Amino acid sequence: MVDDGSSDDSASVAARYPAVRFISQRNAGVADARNTGWRACRGDYVVFLDGDDRLLPGALDVGARCLENHPECAFVFGRCQRIGADGAVLGPEPWPRVDHDHYRHLLLDNYIWMPATVMYRRTALEMADGFAPDRDHACDYDLYLRLTRMRPVFCHGEIVAEWRLHGSNVSNNAAVMLRSTLGTYRRQRRHVKTDPALMEAYRRGRRFWEDRYGNAAFESLRAYLERAELVPAAAVMLALLRYSPRVVVDRARRWLARVRATSNADVRNDRR
Repeated sequence: MVDDGSSDDSASVAARYPAVRFISQRNAGVADARNTGWRACRGDYVVFLDGDDRLLPGALDVGARCLENHPECAFVFGRCQRIGADGAVLGPEPWPRVDHDHYRHLLLDNYIWMPATVMYRRTALEMADGFAPDRDHACDYDLYLRLTRMRPVFCHGEIVAEWRLHGSNVSNNAAVMLRSTLGTYRRQRRHVKTDPALMEAYRRGRRFWEDRYGNAAFESLRAYLERAELVPAAAVMLALLRYSPRVVVDRARRWLARVRATSNADVRNDRR
């Protein structure tokens, strides 16, 4: 258990379980905490479980058996079910299973929804030197892309974890996710530019991420401006201009079109 500078009673909770090794460090972010964890562990296979999520019974058996049956794979992965803050199971959501050409499909979208659905071979983590700290909130996606570009992976498709959704999930912070995801994504261009199929997937994926997090960030910008919170508004605007300028231009065009339409309607009414 890695305590990344938390202010709760993690140490006392961990002390109740003699089999748990507890490591405390100053807050350094998700990527650094995960690197601390896998480098301290002794096993051949590694699973990362965030503090608010849960593994289902048998999850480790499923992953270990799958890695043993697929010795060529860097990691294997399955599915998760969504739960609310209170642990209640939420409604199912369609999940796109991918069984081949994983790197190209990951360029289009990250279909590995949460870290605990993945079991890594420790040697694959060593080969990749673990998670990139500068890609903190997209460090999992970054690692999936790096590993699938070099090694096969396998999807067993079993539900092995519960993903807890609540208001404080980092994935709800659109500006942070825009910076992390697009920063990660742009690193892939040099690996795909000579392959037409991969380059096409890269273009489509980049547009997908720009639209997904760019539009959400723009809405948060509007909310900050309405509340006259200028400092966070400026931070969101800088992220938009750097990572998703097309969304800014598109939203500005739509706004201008509405203004023109309103002005033209007013002119017609005045003439009447």
